[in-house]
Amino acid sequence: MQDLTIIGGGIVGIATAYRLQNGFPGLDITVLEKESHLAAHQTGRNSGVIHAGIYYAPDSLKAKFCREGLEQTIAFSREHGLPYEQCGKLLVATSAEELQRMEALYQRAVSNGLKLERLNKAELQHTEPNITGIGALLSPSTGIADYTAITNKMADLFTSNGGEIRTGAEVNAIDETQNDVTVTLSDGSSVKSRHAIVCAGVQADRLAAMCGVGGDFAMVPFKGEYYRLAPRHDSIVSHLIYPIPDPELPFLGIHLTRMIGGYVTVGPNAILSLARENYSKLGMNAGDMAAMMTFPGFWKTLFANLGSGLAEMQNSTFRSRYLKACQKYCPSLELSDLLPHPAGIRAQAVMQDGTLVHDFLVRETSRTIHICNAPSPAATSAMPIAAHIRDLSVNAFSLRG
Repeated sequence: MQDLTIIGGGIVGIATAYRLQNGFPGLDITVLEKESHLAAHQTGRNSGVIHAGIYYAPDSLKAKFCREGLEQTIAFSREHGLPYEQCGKLLVATSAEELQRMEALYQRAVSNGLKLERLNKAELQHTEPNITGIGALLSPSTGIADYTAITNKMADLFTSNGGEIRTGAEVNAIDETQNDVTVTLSDGSSVKSRHAIVCAGVQADRLAAMCGVGGDFAMVPFKGEYYRLAPRHDSIVSHLIYPIPDPELPFLGIHLTRMIGGYVTVGPNAILSLARENYSKLGMNAGDMAAMMTFPGFWKTLFANLGSGLAEMQNSTFRSRYLKACQKYCPSLELSDLLPHPAGIRAQAVMQDGTLVHDFLVRETSRTIHICNAPSPAATSAMPIAAHIRDLSVNAFSLRG
């Protein structure tokens, strides 16, 4: 019998395996990942930003873990020779209303212990000549990293110290007894362990329900579509360029992101996805659609955000509208500059009353711990999340280092 099974081979699952192995030497740990490789979904399809924690409610897990995660992500990358860059981020205001929202954002950042710089129009123009705005906030600590490389490096360290990672291991059932947890896989085999930790991303609600800690929330997938800028724009900005977010909307808006590969992307938008793990333009999955449409919270969320949702769909359908959103603060871009780039899907937990779960959400049974909601900034926060799970394990599982 294994000591511990971890379900999910994204950055949160692998970081958890790595942390627990370090905290409890000799623990027999197996990681199960249903895909053929690690970091196949949110981890490998995000923007690669190392977030500083500007947006999140003070005292929330997101705010705390993001601050810690920025430092730990950079330290880990530096220690193991992985690429990263602290290029900084500019949040650009383009109207008087956004300038007011910018001030509120500045106060929240201060509450979160962050140091931001206010830039006026002239200072913004001097800092980023290709960006138009009437003011900005500069977050100098924000950066970019390669989260797939970080995940793979932690996995290498984990397996070299005796841990096991099984790919192609899709979970069909989890059965918990007083003494153990049995995970049954789609090929009919099973893994029995004393405890289990579930870091299943967009499938988190389904696996939580198997253990009796789901049902009141569901994952609603939102597809984020990106474009890569034409090579002539590889040096168009020296910082990450974000709009001032609308507090009434759940997402941050389309932004320009410098990537580790030396190019720049724009995006993402946020449209409802009709499949949890199909990234094509018209990707659909009948089971995912049925689960979504029979969940009461889905319809409440849909109607509460109908206007913004329709606008996002129009941006998705018409590249010219998407371009217009980019030109709001980067007017030199042209339609021919928007080249194809892989989409991503955000795993967002929604409660039965239609409210979005804005913070990380963790639930427990006597022998399992479930990470039920870990959208952005989960990649930045993966190592602190893993440390939090390690600490929970001491209480929940009576593990001792």
